[in-house]
Amino acid sequence: MKEMKHDSSTKAWNLMGDEWFELAQTGEARNSFIMPNMLKFMGNVKGKRILDLGCGEGGYSRELTKRGASLVSVDCSKKAIEYAVKLSKEENLQIEHYVRNSNDLFDIDSEQFDIVLCSMMLMDCEDFDGTLKEAVRVLKPGGRLFASVLHPCFDGNHDTGIGRQGMGVDREVVVKNYFEPKEWEAPLWSGTIPVIWRHRTMEDYVKAFIRAGLTIVDLNEPRATDEQAGKSVMMAWLQKIPLYLYWELKK
Repeated sequence: MKEMKHDSSTKAWNLMGDEWFELAQTGEARNSFIMPNMLKFMGNVKGKRILDLGCGEGGYSRELTKRGASLVSVDCSKKAIEYAVKLSKEENLQIEHYVRNSNDLFDIDSEQFDIVLCSMMLMDCEDFDGTLKEAVRVLKPGGRLFASVLHPCFDGNHDTGIGRQGMGVDREVVVKNYFEPKEWEAPLWSGTIPVIWRHRTMEDYVKAFIRAGLTIVDLNEPRATDEQAGKSVMMAWLQKIPLYLYWELKK
């Protein structure tokens, strides 16, 4: 059997295990803001065939399956896929799972998906162009790619790139260097295991989408609702600063 291609991204995320699974399932921003917004932007998925690229512990795949979609889930972490398989079986959900680098989706046929979902993963890929090329390959003509990323204008390396000043809901974004650093290592929020972080500018994203032959259909910088803002100071800050950027792209 062909072996998955490894690079710095796959090596970093394969070091993550139980810590990531817990962070993904309990993270306030992910569960109260990032995921609900993506599901809203995707709309009615009943009857759609969807590739969840960079699926992690499989939360999106399980929810989309419950909403009537047919899911194929891919992640570079073998342990993450094993965990996702376990949870899908516990809920009696039929989901296909593969361990793959996002830039080489071997054994996954071309032009078979209505939607490719890339939730909070494009900024982490070492081979960004290769990932987009594969996403386009497996999309049907006219298919959609839905992606969320950390907003490049408001988040980055907090020490030397795009930092923070002040405390609480009134803290400010301080742009020390929008262009650098492009790459650094640090744990995830509340985590202990370092991963590789990558900063891509708005120009980087748009030009890569154009090179891949994608057309931008929509762009969203969601703002926290009053209900979401009431959950915590961090969530309230999302009524002022868009930390997450959502793309809808068409093949």
